[in-house]
Amino acid sequence: MTVIAAERIPRPVAAPRRFFDQGAIFAGWVGLGMGVIIAIAFELVIPVQTVVFLAAPLAGAIIGAYANVRAARWRPRTRVLANAAYAGVVTALGLAILYVLIRLLFIYADNGFPRFNQTEEFMGLNLGATCETGPACTYARYLEDGRGPELVAAGVTDASSFEAFVLHDELNGGLMLILFTVGGSLFGGALRALRSEPVAAPDASSEGSA
Repeated sequence: MTVIAAERIPRPVAAPRRFFDQGAIFAGWVGLGMGVIIAIAFELVIPVQTVVFLAAPLAGAIIGAYANVRAARWRPRTRVLANAAYAGVVTALGLAILYVLIRLLFIYADNGFPRFNQTEEFMGLNLGATCETGPACTYARYLEDGRGPELVAAGVTDASSFEAFVLHDELNGGLMLILFTVGGSLFGGALRALRSEPVAAPDASSEGSA
């Protein structure tokens, strides 16, 4: 009898431990792929840096809305925004990290070709100006293009200071992409949170039976 009585006592339902819905986690992976595609498309295939920054908030808004559509989440509003923020952060990190890595790859792999480090085919003698592979070659290119005064105004006077300048500039660019993307995702989530939750249409079969 004691066992039977104990079984009839209702047990408290444990509150969900997740801060984000499963649909938002899935949307985060989708956003990660979106960020990778944007970075590759506009840094390698069609190298237009400005487009990356224009696409970041748009991608964030799309993934922020999609996170809650995937999770079928309308309320509470804080959960809607949390879902959007999570998907936006994952998207932003994928986009920003790959963007910075690609930018730095071009700088640190710069061997000066074809302007510098040319050698004579048979004797191996240097022809013309030389530079050390990496930021030094990129710095030499900038000087040859007449951007020396611009660099001096920014505090760049040699290859070492140019390297520090580039690292600082690219990290700032990555942080801007994160802010733009997450801001866009919160905007997309806010649009859904401010809308009224749709009322489910009555079942036609149940109306007919009634």
